[in-house]
Amino acid sequence: MSNQSQPGKKAKNDRLLFLLGLCRKASAVSSGEELCEAAVKSGKAFLVLVSVDASANTNKKFHDKCAFYHVPIQTAPYGKERLGKAMGTSPRSCMAITNEGLANLINEALKTCIEEVENIG
Repeated sequence: MSNQSQPGKKAKNDRLLFLLGLCRKASAVSSGEELCEAAVKSGKAFLVLVSVDASANTNKKFHDKCAFYHVPIQTAPYGKERLGKAMGTSPRSCMAITNEGLANLINEALKTCIEEVENIG
């Protein structure tokens, strides 16, 4: 029965990765530190995602920028490699979602992932 719970968990996590790929196809994401920072500063970012394995400097930089510009920021439950792969690019430690509707869907998918982790623990 534990095998049955794994596919459900994977499917919910895959939703987040699917949404990130959709953002790329819709040109609704700025990925990489420079483009992400520019999106935040210009007011185009509705959500910033930072990889779970981003450096302390990158984390601090984007948390500070997002606080200053009033942009929501979340830590993705994936590393740089997996985020980059979902986007069809090289590893990415951060990305800014520039479509409000997609940002809201990603926030919901992230909440689901967090709730699953809390229920396991």
